[in-house]
Amino acid sequence: MPDKGESVERQFGDVRIPILIAMAGLPGAGKSTIAEVISARLGATIVSVDPIESAILHAGIDADQPTGLAAYLVAETLAEQVLMSGHSVIVDAVNAVEPARLQWRDLAKRADVPLRVIEVECSDADLHRERLEKRVRNLPHFEEPSWRAVEQSLEDYQPWKGEVAELPRITLDTVNALGQNVDAAARFLAP
Repeated sequence: MPDKGESVERQFGDVRIPILIAMAGLPGAGKSTIAEVISARLGATIVSVDPIESAILHAGIDADQPTGLAAYLVAETLAEQVLMSGHSVIVDAVNAVEPARLQWRDLAKRADVPLRVIEVECSDADLHRERLEKRVRNLPHFEEPSWRAVEQSLEDYQPWKGEVAELPRITLDTVNALGQNVDAAARFLAP
């Protein structure tokens, strides 16, 4: 495990080996919080889909357009640029369906970097709802999901089967302490 402040790239001596980390999980489960701590520890860049979608909406694109898909495609382009510059990336997104998950697998192949998936869940529905309802992210033009929307997202959240079941993945439960989850993620990410 790297020392605090030591990046994944530096673990391998003078050779920079970036990594692509794809977060996955329902809105409000705690993905962004874990991503921020991991980013600080590893020196990785976070590319988050929600602020990108907020910017797309701010630009005047109608909300009835596929802004979510557009945000994922923009995130992919940004992540690829960061990876190609030799730096690690954490993609912060729900990644609820197989095409989104395969998008990151394909990017890792193109960039010739390892891919690791960190799936985040909150097994306590009351705690999850409380966190979601207290969340304030100040994303203009982006409506925070309601608890009902999260419940609907759960119905649409596809199981990890087929090709995506083969992706290196860890599942973290945010009922556990943040430090415990970050330590588990760091062990999972260590080469």
